[in-house]
Amino acid sequence: MKDPLLISNPTRRNFLTRAVVAAVAAPLAGNTYARSSTAQVQSDSALPAVEPFWGKHQGGIATPIQRNTYFMAFDVTSVDRAELIALLTAWTNAAADMTQGPAKADPHADPQQAPTDSGAAVGLSASRLTITFGFGPTLFSKDGVDRFGIAAKRPAALADLPRFSGDQLVPERSGGDLSVQACADDAQVVEYAMRRMVSLAQGIAKIRWAQTGFTAGFNANETPRNQMGFKDGTINVATRNPAEMHQFVWAGDEGPEWMRDGSYMVIRPIRIALEHWDKMKLSFQEQTIGRHKLSGAPIGSRHEFDRLDLAATDKEGNLLIDENSHVRLSAPESNDGAQILRRAFNYDNGVAQIAERWPPWRQLTTFDAGLLFQCYQRDPRTGFTRMFEKMSKFDMLNQFTTHVGSGLFACPSGVQPGEFIGKKLFI
Repeated sequence: MKDPLLISNPTRRNFLTRAVVAAVAAPLAGNTYARSSTAQVQSDSALPAVEPFWGKHQGGIATPIQRNTYFMAFDVTSVDRAELIALLTAWTNAAADMTQGPAKADPHADPQQAPTDSGAAVGLSASRLTITFGFGPTLFSKDGVDRFGIAAKRPAALADLPRFSGDQLVPERSGGDLSVQACADDAQVVEYAMRRMVSLAQGIAKIRWAQTGFTAGFNANETPRNQMGFKDGTINVATRNPAEMHQFVWAGDEGPEWMRDGSYMVIRPIRIALEHWDKMKLSFQEQTIGRHKLSGAPIGSRHEFDRLDLAATDKEGNLLIDENSHVRLSAPESNDGAQILRRAFNYDNGVAQIAERWPPWRQLTTFDAGLLFQCYQRDPRTGFTRMFEKMSKFDMLNQFTTHVGSGLFACPSGVQPGEFIGKKLFI
């Protein structure tokens, strides 16, 4: 029997709309149990952690990064405002249910009917699952049409990203009206969560593009290494520092009310020529990054968290940290103090036919892998855009990286019980 979450029947539009609305109105099985048991889960170290869903901010932003992610962008096919609201409400309720896990099977399921749930997560814990939602620029206006009566509420900070030097963006891996991202420590949990979201969207929204990702299993107090072998994320906004989060990440009174305590997310799949990188001399790799590979320390220093001294020179007066190194160009000191909350994952899509960028310039089958770059900021114009305009032109790392996709999304504030994500946008 086919899993009902994978069955698509777009011709039954009215039926699907009624189904979504019914899901909104009906209480979700397991919600009451899951919420009441949260305190127990959090206090018992023998049980897996459960991340809160309801609150001032959405989960998956300041949350300590999980092992796996599944990002998906959707295009809304309906032009009915009520259907969009019904979808957002159904998504909100489903996310609240799944994040509080564990998933349970229905012992009274009718064997003559398709199951209402795939069952793929039965027996699995929530694994710190978070589900984060975003609204893309085209949700507000698409081809000059204000489909949902919200064009006037588009934040100025949700300005389209400029085209950067070296961009090779694939339309099928860029944009989107809506974004949904599941993150958890169990890969099957994130896949299950996204299948459920896709099922609820049928007849109202369709998948535009998606990307899975992973992080390495380093200790919580250890900076993880990326696929290039370097520590990744040494300099980042301190998520436990409310002042830094307010200054650099959470949207404030400068924008519309519906975005206060939310954040703006930039996400970009960046393919990395890993085979070519692996053949470079260690000294060149360290010069390109601006840090020592083993320790993570800035060039000329001994420890990872030593101060980044951009003025340090050798005996001949040459800069120790190259003027076009990755760390110099991305440092706050090089960008008028701008900072972003970086929350990136590695990705590996297997292999693909890719044109080499170096002699002998062949077409070859190689790793389709790299970085699912993701960052949050109070305003992309003074965050990612300010930083990357310079980096896209001069960063030494560019000879190994290609930006193949791009998305910009306004992630509204968190949700309180009885609300749906982005409710204030539609008031």
